[in-house]
Amino acid sequence: MDYTEFSGKTIDDAVIEACSKFMISRDKLEYIVEDEGNSGFLGIGSKPAVIKARIKSGADNTAKDFLDEVFGAMGMEVKTEIKYDETEKSLDIELTGDNMGSLIGKRGQTLDALQYLVNLVVNKNTEEKIHVRIDTEDYRSRRRQTLENLAKNMASKVKRTHRQVVLEPMNPYERRVIHSTLQNDKFVTTHSEGEEPYRKVVIVPKKTEGYGDHGDRRGSYGRNNYRNDSNGD
Repeated sequence: MDYTEFSGKTIDDAVIEACSKFMISRDKLEYIVEDEGNSGFLGIGSKPAVIKARIKSGADNTAKDFLDEVFGAMGMEVKTEIKYDETEKSLDIELTGDNMGSLIGKRGQTLDALQYLVNLVVNKNTEEKIHVRIDTEDYRSRRRQTLENLAKNMASKVKRTHRQVVLEPMNPYERRVIHSTLQNDKFVTTHSEGEEPYRKVVIVPKKTEGYGDHGDRRGSYGRNNYRNDSNGD
């Protein structure tokens, strides 16, 4: 955020004027004294005190400045609504505007990339990690519902065919959704295989009565890249 110039009879008066303009408390104001002013002699030759002030850069302001710059370079008019939770150290950003589909991208890849970049910028000089979440048009909720339905449908297929199903590559968050959805299923279990960015979830039947040992292709449990990571990695 750029500095704005304020003046008053004294520096304190100029600071009060800046706080009033920005509608913030004094502890959230950052300012530079340009001229301390002069009361003159009997009011003659007096000069006002001048400061340049702006709101202190917090996680929310840092994120907004960065996003404004990105959208400006893209030639897009996007409104950003930012909520920062100091206790949870979380930053929720909601984007609104025209053509939000281009910001979402295929399977949310553009939105995820934007979220990753904001994460880097916001956490560059912080001691405690701030978790950033960017959403638009309720995409995150809709995508989660799609993944949960996919998990249940594929689990039903595994139960019906007694054969494992390998899903398409997903990012860590999407894999966690699949794992979480099926973690309490009595008949299937999940794990991830492969290396990023091609790591994918594998749904296999549990070796329970009625399935025998033929539900999973032999040897998959002994692969080097197998890990029972139902926690979502």
